Amino acid sequence: GGVGCVVWDAALVLAKFLETGACPLARRAVLELGAGTGAVGIMAATLGANVTVTDLEELQELLMVNIENNKHLVTGSVRAKVLKWGEDVTEFQPPPDYILMADCIYYEESLEPLLKTLKDLTGPDTCVLCCYEQRTMGKNPEIERRYFELLQMDFELEKIPLDKHDEEYRSEDIHIVNIHRKQ
Repeated sequence: GGVGCVVWDAALVLAKFLETGACPLARRAVLELGAGTGAVGIMAATLGANVTVTDLEELQELLMVNIENNKHLVTGSVRAKVLKWGEDVTEFQPPPDYILMADCIYYEESLEPLLKTLKDLTGPDTCVLCCYEQRTMGKNPEIERRYFELLQMDFELEKIPLDKHDEEYRSEDIHIVNIHRKQ
């Protein structure tokens, strides 16, 4: 099933970071972009958030199965919806309290649509948590550099220090960045 059917290390790190309680999620509106298996969004829902996990049409069935298999753990709510980056986000308004992203920065072609979607979805109070594994092979470093360069035109970034990550689920090459709209 491709990249969307894998629980990437960055998803585990972000899910476990949420579990530390660093971000109050109870009764908050949360949207996960590029959810894949939905692991991060489902974790947020177990912590009381009202979550919409989003990905392409071909991953909806997997998301539904994973939601169903974990519904006994959910204390908030969780639903799956199709969201293609760069397209209309009207149905996802008003802006959520949190947007979660794990390992969404790897295709050069998707950078601009992803950034457009982030701009369209965020309000002044939306907190975006972007977790990614720093990769050193091929075009990855260049794509990452470009992403953060473009992102900083409209957003402020703050790296969450490693010692704030979950004690067991952390790695020197996996970063969590807290992102807010520039005022």
